[in-house]
Amino acid sequence: MSRGWALLGLLLGIVLLNVPWLGVDAWGFQAPPADADGLLGPLVRLASGRWDLGLVRAPALLIAVLVAVLAAVLPRRDRLRRALLILATVAVVASLLVPATLLQLGLRAGTAPWFHVNDASYQVELAGQRILDGQDPYGTTYLGTGLERFYSLDGTPVTDGRIETVALGHLAYFPGLPVLGAVSAALPGPLGDVRLLMLLCALALVPAALLLPGALELRLAAGALLAANPLLVRSTWFGILDASVVLALVLAFALALRGRWGWAGAVLGLALVQKQYAFVAIPFLAVAAWQAGGRTAVLRCGAWLAGVTAAVTLPFLLWSPLAFIDDTIVFGTSAYRIVGYGLSGVLVDLNVVARDGSYPFAAIALATWLPITLLLLRRQLRDPQPWQAAFGFALSFLVLAWVARYFQTSGFVYPLVALIVAAAIALAPTLQSAPTPPTEEAHR
Repeated sequence: MSRGWALLGLLLGIVLLNVPWLGVDAWGFQAPPADADGLLGPLVRLASGRWDLGLVRAPALLIAVLVAVLAAVLPRRDRLRRALLILATVAVVASLLVPATLLQLGLRAGTAPWFHVNDASYQVELAGQRILDGQDPYGTTYLGTGLERFYSLDGTPVTDGRIETVALGHLAYFPGLPVLGAVSAALPGPLGDVRLLMLLCALALVPAALLLPGALELRLAAGALLAANPLLVRSTWFGILDASVVLALVLAFALALRGRWGWAGAVLGLALVQKQYAFVAIPFLAVAAWQAGGRTAVLRCGAWLAGVTAAVTLPFLLWSPLAFIDDTIVFGTSAYRIVGYGLSGVLVDLNVVARDGSYPFAAIALATWLPITLLLLRRQLRDPQPWQAAFGFALSFLVLAWVARYFQTSGFVYPLVALIVAAAIALAPTLQSAPTPPTEEAHR
């Protein structure tokens, strides 16, 4: 019972932490009121065709009240209590993720594709449509696709350099995201928005957490924190395209714990082909594989990782090698202005480097991130606790983010998620062995 109350308290805390910020900082589009037609028309009608913070937040507050009532009447019977705890967890996560995302989709469908969307998701969808049309999404201009109308925020095309629109000439994302964009582009109507796939991936983090060890309440708590932390909630409706990568990383660590090294390598490959900095997890999972299964486990994990990565990446690399490398490697690592609060931003403030100039990332990473990562791997080898892989990934990623040229605060979802996974794994033996009071079923 005490674990159930603790879980319900955590769920209430998640709602209270999210609601004040839920829906804020949406793009300030100067768009007409959305037409309330189609599948999501009723939701758009409730919002009067506008981004409505009240409509976005009200479901979460209602669910929070119901969770509070459940805490007061939580039954002692094991089966009923567990079912209600699962229902409460799913309801809280869905109330924070679903309304905001679906309202964004409905508003976009009722106006124009360049409104109520993020430029990253919009470009990924356009790239996906090009794949469906048999065209290479790399090495081509995105002028004339509608993406240039996004940057003015009022639907007029921006092509004169008034606003930074570097994405119009390149596709910086690795092939996994354009492939997801192709899946999205194949869906009809408002469902053809890549954020719907991100929503499904975010919701899937709750069952993914059930693959972790420990008591049910602990795993549900981990799932709620993974799926409904403020960073992931915002990225889902806003369109930053993190949820699918987060899901793959969580599955990789969970499957590694179960000794499913082939599957762990495969899903890590799925993360890597979407956002390349998932590579930070590779050495930590490799050490975990070596400790658990020796050379065989490492080779199996590595083979599946390489196979999935090659299967997704090679077709685009062979399609046009120079275009692919220029877009994803050359442009993706150097063309963006320095953005962030880490070392690169400090050096800009000190006038050591220019915001639009070169930044010696490779040299800095070799001098800082690499030694720290090697120390973390050494500690993992000496102390083979199962939580060390996720914990080491979190710390290593945080250091890499700090020295990177370009890093948005949304990216902190990756070390946060890894820390949640590490904490859940570390707490599992303690909570699993903790004595629980007898229930009515135990007496019978």
